[in-house]
Amino acid sequence: MTVEEEAPGNRNRIDRVTTRQGDGGETMLADGRRYRKGHAAVELLGTLDEANSWLGLLAVEADDQGSEQLLAIQSCLFDAGAIAAGGNSAVDWPALITDIEAQTAALNEALPPLREFLLPGGGRAAATAHLARTVVRRAERAWWRAADEDERLRGSAASVYLNRLSDYLFVYARTLADSERLWRGPVRAAQRTIATTCSAARSRIVAATAPSGGCPPAPARDPP
Repeated sequence: MTVEEEAPGNRNRIDRVTTRQGDGGETMLADGRRYRKGHAAVELLGTLDEANSWLGLLAVEADDQGSEQLLAIQSCLFDAGAIAAGGNSAVDWPALITDIEAQTAALNEALPPLREFLLPGGGRAAATAHLARTVVRRAERAWWRAADEDERLRGSAASVYLNRLSDYLFVYARTLADSERLWRGPVRAAQRTIATTCSAARSRIVAATAPSGGCPPAPARDPP
């Protein structure tokens, strides 16, 4: 196994994994305070970590199609986590937001417009992108729940970046899709099911009662 350093530092950030310091249901964040593990800030950090893990899987599934961009996004989520943990980040979030909006627009320009809602799927890579998208959306919601108790989070544009990232992943999923299936609506789907069932039933009745010369016409509808 090799370890690639994106930004090598002067010391090891992680020397050991098992510390036993959270066995009582609390953990320490970057601000030096201890929080219950059910605290909104800790939940936010866990959701960002989950989103980052899905992005890692997506980079593997997507192979060379945008994997370098995904690695950059993963680093951005770590910076968002630094803010959520009470630390600092030197990231220029407005610039990142402008950049990802431009990338989203460029990818979308090459795609056919959607006439209906899109059903997540379209192959392993595309489905993974949709999963990553939904977890990023959840991270955004967790951000705003934590922001109810932390004014710093309310004033950070990292939350806006999370919103734009989910937009990017939606469009990116479409670029990876082998095929796309659109939502057809519950009413129309039910109508099609009923029509198919009735047609099959009528065919069985016709086959049982029709003379050898051919099938009779479909019976007229009863008047209202």
